[in-house]
Amino acid sequence: MTLAKEDKIYVAGHRGLVGSAIWNNLKQRGYNNLVGRTHRQLDLTDQLAVRRFFDEEQPKAVVLAAAFVGGIMANSLYRADFIMQNMMIQCNVIGEAYRHGVKKLLFLGSTCIYPKNAPQPMKEDALLTSPLEYTNEEYAIAKIAGLKMCESYNLQYGTDYIAVMPTNLYGPNDNFHLENSHVMPAMMRKIFLARMIHEQQWQLIRQDMNCRPVEGIDGKADEEEILHVLAKYGIEDNKVTLWGTGSPLREFLWSEDMADASVHVLLNVRFADIIGIEKYSSVHYGQSADGDVDRNSSTARGGAIPALGEIRNCHINVGTGKELTIRELAELVAKTTKFEGQLCFDSTKPDGTPRKLIDVTKLHQLGWTHHVEIEEGVEKLFQWYMQSLQTA
Repeated sequence: MTLAKEDKIYVAGHRGLVGSAIWNNLKQRGYNNLVGRTHRQLDLTDQLAVRRFFDEEQPKAVVLAAAFVGGIMANSLYRADFIMQNMMIQCNVIGEAYRHGVKKLLFLGSTCIYPKNAPQPMKEDALLTSPLEYTNEEYAIAKIAGLKMCESYNLQYGTDYIAVMPTNLYGPNDNFHLENSHVMPAMMRKIFLARMIHEQQWQLIRQDMNCRPVEGIDGKADEEEILHVLAKYGIEDNKVTLWGTGSPLREFLWSEDMADASVHVLLNVRFADIIGIEKYSSVHYGQSADGDVDRNSSTARGGAIPALGEIRNCHINVGTGKELTIRELAELVAKTTKFEGQLCFDSTKPDGTPRKLIDVTKLHQLGWTHHVEIEEGVEKLFQWYMQSLQTA
């Protein structure tokens, strides 16, 4: 199905890191009939609320960028929340999308779906070949379930639901929470605050704390309280302590690049393109007079068509195909933020997966490559972070 400029597109998670970038990318391409809801307006874990939303809005396409996310600490603390909330979000949105005849759906997952010791770089067919990394097992299982839902709906009902698996993302609207954010924004904030403490830049420290309070402590607290709570997160006078050894290798993708890749896939890639079966829908699923998939066709049962064989791993990796160590990243962030103090690593804390480089061959074959390199991206993120403090 080709999306027309006037077709309504629902972006779930439109205020988040990736969702906001996808929203802006669609706008830039002339897709202005967009609908989004904040968490306060629509709780995606509430099945009845999600159904009412689809009843009212009747979107033609859906981008599922909403998720319950966080780093190693959050994944360790909130294991039940990570699997339950993400499963509920996915089941509700994908289920209602199908029930309301949505023609195109894009599901955003994560490369943590791959085994801890998967061969590098990780190809899509590494999925489910060996155990996952324990620290993010629940989140990974939820995302695997989501991509399998998309795959299974396509095979059984002839839908066009595509799953993309981004590598580590960073960019505008990133979450700089010291406990629940991903590695780069948390690292950047820690390093910047350690420099500010050393330089006694209390106005900037208070702006930061007002913008993003830590354990209920904001910029109105006294200096001793602020220093005490920051020290709990490894932030001291000209010294930052980060989790792990610093040796794990990570790949990072600028969020606006991820958005561009996502919209490229949404607009230009069909399930048939991914699995390599020409005219997949028309050949293997009945079609109605207007050319849409006939959901009542007796042939609309992919698993019952022997000629299709075993179809799996239909998701698409999205990344740069380049990596650096966490220590190298910390040094790059320190250079960008003009931090000249100590970078320490606490080896008693977990490292997570040793290496997470993905193979992006499939993505390149589908016509998209990244634009922003890591050095430029870190500088752009720091500029955004500093601008965000002015709103405090």
